[in-house]
Amino acid sequence: MAIPQNFIQELLARADVVEIVGRYVQLKKGGANFMGLCPFHGEKTPSFTVSPSKQFYHCFGCGKNGNAIGFLMDYAGMNFVEAVKDLAGQYGMQVPEDERSPADRARDAEQRQKQATITDVLEKAGAAYRKHLKSSSRAIEYFKSRGLSGEIAKQFGLGYAPEGWRSLASVFPNYDDPLLAESGLVIVNEEDDKRYDRFRDRVMFPIRNVKGECIGFGGRVLGDGTPKYLNSPETPVFSKGRELYGLWEARNALREHGYVLVTEGYMDVVALAQLGFPNAVATLGTACTPDHVQKLFRFTDSVVFSFDGDAAGRRAARKALDGALPYATDVRTVKFLFLPPEHDPDSYIREHGAEAFARFVRQAVPLSQFLVEASAEGCDLATAEGRSRLVSNAGPLWKLMPEGALKRQVLGEIAERAQLGTQDLLEVWGLGRPAGAGGSRERKRSEAPYKKRAYGAGPRQAIKPKTIAMAELIARALLRNSQAWDFLTNEDHHLLCELQPPHGDLFSWVDNRHHEHGAEPWAVLQLALDGQPFSELATRLVAIDDMQPSGKAHDIEEIGERELRRAMTGIHLDAVREEFERANQLPATDPGKMDLLYRLSRKQQALLQAQKPGTQA
Repeated sequence: MAIPQNFIQELLARADVVEIVGRYVQLKKGGANFMGLCPFHGEKTPSFTVSPSKQFYHCFGCGKNGNAIGFLMDYAGMNFVEAVKDLAGQYGMQVPEDERSPADRARDAEQRQKQATITDVLEKAGAAYRKHLKSSSRAIEYFKSRGLSGEIAKQFGLGYAPEGWRSLASVFPNYDDPLLAESGLVIVNEEDDKRYDRFRDRVMFPIRNVKGECIGFGGRVLGDGTPKYLNSPETPVFSKGRELYGLWEARNALREHGYVLVTEGYMDVVALAQLGFPNAVATLGTACTPDHVQKLFRFTDSVVFSFDGDAAGRRAARKALDGALPYATDVRTVKFLFLPPEHDPDSYIREHGAEAFARFVRQAVPLSQFLVEASAEGCDLATAEGRSRLVSNAGPLWKLMPEGALKRQVLGEIAERAQLGTQDLLEVWGLGRPAGAGGSRERKRSEAPYKKRAYGAGPRQAIKPKTIAMAELIARALLRNSQAWDFLTNEDHHLLCELQPPHGDLFSWVDNRHHEHGAEPWAVLQLALDGQPFSELATRLVAIDDMQPSGKAHDIEEIGERELRRAMTGIHLDAVREEFERANQLPATDPGKMDLLYRLSRKQQALLQAQKPGTQA
């Protein structure tokens, strides 16, 4: 859903980032700011600072930074909409949905109410399962045989679903309530409408979402029944392709240990937590999906997949590779751990010890190596035919990777195995150059990167007096929070970087910083600006913001995406006018003149339309 920018600004104005962060991090006053140990990486000396005046947090150790919404996204693993809704709820604000029809709003409200009600039903069932566990000697003996303590059982909310077809009838007097079937707790026989409990005589593992709400269950049978493991079905609150068992319980340990260990079952997760590895999670009876990987990378930059060393484990690892490749950026680590066929993580640690397992994890196969090995599987690399098959297998995998140094290095490794040059390899895959090199933003970096361009070299886009105000408004927003760079398009980036110095050079520098370091607050940019020829311009622009009366500042927190778009449209219009002037100077006999004027006219009309009040950019 699209949330109005003015609501986001109002929400951030009402929320106190110190209060929000302080609920999760112990903060102490240090001058004008608050300091504490960073919740995103392990440290002994505080480098995490929260500014009440700027309503911003920043860690000088790991670089994490943002506002109150960003903290909820980084710490709790929420997406943007979830974080806005959660923060709004804390301050009694209703997220507007004006763009939706009354029918859509009513339907969404009904869906949210149903989800909340289903969660309540599941929580109630979970409490009953925990109560049943206390009176089941068989279930208690099973957990003890797996080496689990009462403390771990309590931490994960473990329980027991007793024998009998309708034991939940004692928990829910209205056993015919449709919500029991919608939540997956009760199965309804369509032929005779008879109902019975889905989980019977099983030890129970509640599945929680990133907010800690119970959204489903996993059950392991006690005895010889089948299936051995049983999960809740897909429901309005549970999708096994998106959820991970143990993520809620592991969220703090992921930051302390620096990586997440992805296993194949919920018993692995609980046993690992008991044995000193509380940073483990598990997929829920399905292959690892891109949604799983994306969710994990909200909490950590390092993922280790753990699989059995048999053929089934290799197949599962291959599917996990497909899910991980789109997110394998230069600042993330993905590894694959293959245990001996006779072991799972639990048995390996008990036989060899925690240190041996930790060493095994450190020696896991990197994604780059596993990609090449998986591509070469079944290929005789001593023959041209085998190497050709390797190339055919590797191409679709390599293309899934995001642009960056890692992708280029993997290209070199594949080329070396295939005994081809990298350019030859790309041509075989139908690519004349590395994927993405033809895109406007990538082309801008490769053909005119900031570090290699002499200031003022080559033709630059002239910057007229009336354009300066618009360019400087954008620059102020970027310097206050360079995340605003993502609000602009590749065409915008190119035009801004091609403005005459010092403005164009400043935008090129911001582009380069954003590409290498991501969004950075002004405090970090200010230090990096030292010695740059445009540092005086940048400092002046930010100082203008500081001198503005309350409510008149023009940084990103007040401007918003729509205002940035409007300013950018004005700059594009000036650029089109200059192109018109140059086109009109072409001789009348030029065969391309009329076509150029027509295209410029269409572009100008589109820009003017975008400038009209109420028009969505």
